[in-house]
Amino acid sequence: MTSSYHQALAETEVHRAALQTHEVYTAIRTVADVRVLMESHVFAVWDFMCLLKALQGAVTCIGNLWVPRGDPATRRLVNEIVLGEESDLTPDGECLSHFELYLRAMAQVGADVKPINRFIEGIRAGHLVHIALEDAGAPRGAHDFVLATMDVVQLGKSHAIAAAFALGREDIIPSMFMELVRGLANRDRSLDLFVYYLERHIQLDGEEHSELAKKMLTNLCENDDDKWAESAAVAALALKSRRMLWDSVVAKLRENREAQAQPELLSTQAAGS
Repeated sequence: MTSSYHQALAETEVHRAALQTHEVYTAIRTVADVRVLMESHVFAVWDFMCLLKALQGAVTCIGNLWVPRGDPATRRLVNEIVLGEESDLTPDGECLSHFELYLRAMAQVGADVKPINRFIEGIRAGHLVHIALEDAGAPRGAHDFVLATMDVVQLGKSHAIAAAFALGREDIIPSMFMELVRGLANRDRSLDLFVYYLERHIQLDGEEHSELAKKMLTNLCENDDDKWAESAAVAALALKSRRMLWDSVVAKLRENREAQAQPELLSTQAAGS
């Protein structure tokens, strides 16, 4: 039985290891490659906020008519994370959500923000998520990743949402982002905001949020073996979904390189004819 956070970690170790050693980190070599990554990853930044707000709604009262709801310690844990994610400080001292910061980083590096902006417009207009994704022309890997996250949100189970958040995101994000930062060590200045975003998550998730998320999941599961087992299963699906997202980014990078090499190949063949 999975009856503790550490056991849930052990059950999902193979999936975390696959992410920590994924080829996407070495495949990103140029600023153009970063753009490809960001144009897909931005959708994961958005649905991260959905997971967090769903979790906040599950363990606290967010209605207009407030009443005490849930465990006070768990309420504090989730509200502390919301504060950092929804209204963090930029390098200039401005308050901004990490999603909005990511959009600015995309603009700085010259990534295409039109699909994610169309998607947000669709959500604001009340469109269903899958419709908004299709209408926006979201990359297929990002499309599938978001829908997998929405499946967890729609379960409406606080421990399952917390598992996807804690084990599927907060626990793994620092190590994933450290690999990206290493790959961008000799970076172009246009990547400054993106690197700030990555380093901010490494700091917050590594030092604060992952520990808060762990405590929150532990509070929600307590000694219930069924909840721990379901949490481990949800976390495994979240990690596999992330791997598939990274796979799709690598496939796009490979496709772009093949397209760039093709004119050169044709030119060589023409010269020899």
